[in-house]
Amino acid sequence: MESQTSQPADQQTTAEEPETDVEALLTRLRRIEGQIRGIHKMLAEDRVCEDVVTQLMAARSSLDQVGLMIIDHHVEQCLISNQSSEDALRNLRQAMRLWLRFGVPVPQPTQDS
Repeated sequence: MESQTSQPADQQTTAEEPETDVEALLTRLRRIEGQIRGIHKMLAEDRVCEDVVTQLMAARSSLDQVGLMIIDHHVEQCLISNQSSEDALRNLRQAMRLWLRFGVPVPQPTQDS
């Protein structure tokens, strides 16, 4: 997404992108920040592990939704519009590879290893 330099980095928009879409993303990200602060507090208060994991899963789901919204915008506005079918298909394949990299968690080694 190209940005204008007249606004702070967290409030930049493009000419093609309605302000409401950016505001919706920023609102979701602020909500996720609150979830993460809540998880931090839960850990500091030694809360039940199941509750912490539940909140972690909710935060991850929210972050995945933001990522999906951004990639959806990228596909629609940057990869497909005003391009030939061949270029659009190539760009869409590239975006799908990006999504797979973004969407698949990397397995972490277990403590038993």
